[in-house]
Amino acid sequence: MKLVIATRNAHKLEEIRAIFDFQGLEVRSAFDFPEIPDVVEDRDTLEGNAEKKAFEIAKATGCWALADDSGLEVFALNGAPGVFSARYAGDECSYDANNEKLLAELQGKKERSARFRTVLALSDPEGNVQTLEGICTGQIIAERRGTNGFGYDPLFIPDGYSETFAELDAVVKNRISHRARALQKAASEWRGLFSVN
Repeated sequence: MKLVIATRNAHKLEEIRAIFDFQGLEVRSAFDFPEIPDVVEDRDTLEGNAEKKAFEIAKATGCWALADDSGLEVFALNGAPGVFSARYAGDECSYDANNEKLLAELQGKKERSARFRTVLALSDPEGNVQTLEGICTGQIIAERRGTNGFGYDPLFIPDGYSETFAELDAVVKNRISHRARALQKAASEWRGLFSVN
């Protein structure tokens, strides 16, 4: 059985392959289907984007497809940046610009709790889609710390830790992150779909 991961991100693919290491399951990626264009993420929720990507890749390849969308949700900002996390400071913005905008929006606010959330969507070739999510809660600090990771990692301290995602060892981060939690849940809940009888 083939499962196509709707990504051209090599690091994400490696992480997913390690978790979905099921006997009889061949894990492919968008790299293996260069003729398929990138799916436009134009839905207004993480769920909507993940579902759209999974469905379109499954339809285009004729295989089961797994897709994700992730975002940072800050409670004092009513869940922003959320689905706009990657382009919070504008369509062609940098990680630095997104971080600067987030710090500006939180200026003077005492409530700084936040969560990273990943939604995974799994679609069969007929378009039947199911989703689940992984969440990592924490706090947004007032200045960047650390050089690892990407995105908002230098500003986010996960609950139970004193270091930001950008200061934590990658092995630790990849064990507790929202994406890791979603993938572990998916590997458990969806394992039966990929079992070879």
